Amino acid sequence: MTKSDLLEFIASRKLGVVSSLSSFGIVQSALVGIAVTQDLEIIFDTVKSSRKYSNLINHPECSFVVGWTGEQTLQFEGTATELHGAELERFQKTYFGAWPDGPSRIAWPGIVYFVVRPSWIRYSDFDANPPHVQEFRF
Repeated sequence: MTKSDLLEFIASRKLGVVSSLSSFGIVQSALVGIAVTQDLEIIFDTVKSSRKYSNLINHPECSFVVGWTGEQTLQFEGTATELHGAELERFQKTYFGAWPDGPSRIAWPGIVYFVVRPSWIRYSDFDANPPHVQEFRF
């Protein structure tokens, strides 16, 4: 499993479950539409009124689970950053490539975009015999 394989795996999935920590120390999870960059950064949009928004602003460390067809999954831990300015425009190009309807959501009140840069990834394929599990640190 190479970085290119990880990229292909994430890019072939449209959804991921992001987990974040509330200000009360409660883990909260949400299903979000995702896109991925060549550097294995996950991009997603949300609105400022969501729980995940305030969670990630106060505690940017988060995790994802991507893929659940069969027993092939990717666990992903990293740090989320709200995007602004030129950086936002650059990442939106990648996100809109995966989600062509994304530009229609720009008008939503409070829409924001996050990028999550990986610190740890674990790919698991328990459909394989023998199972394949591999971890990556960044």
